[in-house]
Amino acid sequence: MPELKYRRILLKLSGEALMGDRQFGIDSKVLTQYAEEIRETHGMGVEIGIVIGGGNIYRGVANSEDCIDKVTGDQMGMLATTINALALQSVLEHHGVFTRCLSAIDMTKIAEPYIRRRAIRHLQKGRVVIFAAGTGHPYFTTDTAAALRAIEIEAQIIVKGTRVDGIYDSDPEKNASAVFFPEITYRDVLLKNLEVMDLTAITLCKENALQIAVFNINVRGNLRRLCLGEPVGSRVINMLSPTQ
Repeated sequence: MPELKYRRILLKLSGEALMGDRQFGIDSKVLTQYAEEIRETHGMGVEIGIVIGGGNIYRGVANSEDCIDKVTGDQMGMLATTINALALQSVLEHHGVFTRCLSAIDMTKIAEPYIRRRAIRHLQKGRVVIFAAGTGHPYFTTDTAAALRAIEIEAQIIVKGTRVDGIYDSDPEKNASAVFFPEITYRDVLLKNLEVMDLTAITLCKENALQIAVFNINVRGNLRRLCLGEPVGSRVINMLSPTQ
């Protein structure tokens, strides 16, 4: 087996990524591609927890313009993350990967309740653990849920899969002159107002010295290479190396 740099990770996926070229819903080709990437990485001995968003189904609301209040909208978003979690679980198991879906809200007919010790034990037994329903509370994003779960399961790093190659000072899909950051500090992420993760998630990671890697998950093999320590994507760290 290859020597791993990271043996336990928390993979953060956006719900929007599952849409592929669609306007909403789940693209089965994208879901299968992600499942294959996870299976290959898991096969190297990496323990993997996953938090997935629900933006491909429902994004929640910031106000009551559509007559849905914020709390109800966020609860609907939690259910959307559960739909995506169940879809990913099904495809992973179709690819021969043992999984467990743990929910932050009570829905025992379709998912286990989230219990930290149980989650860690599942990881130790070689199961991919998918965390559904965010934190279980309104006003918190799945970015914050990913940071919280990563800290709780003692993951070595959060790896955030995106459509771009890492962290830039602006959207590289809209600005060809966007500046790429191979490494950046938590402080600079906040000062530059970079949309890596939300403020609460960045603060949690900073206070617990938890690294964040942002990478293009649509490039085949990137997740595996990242876990091997190869220079894939960007890192958010406490201090830059002397050469930076």
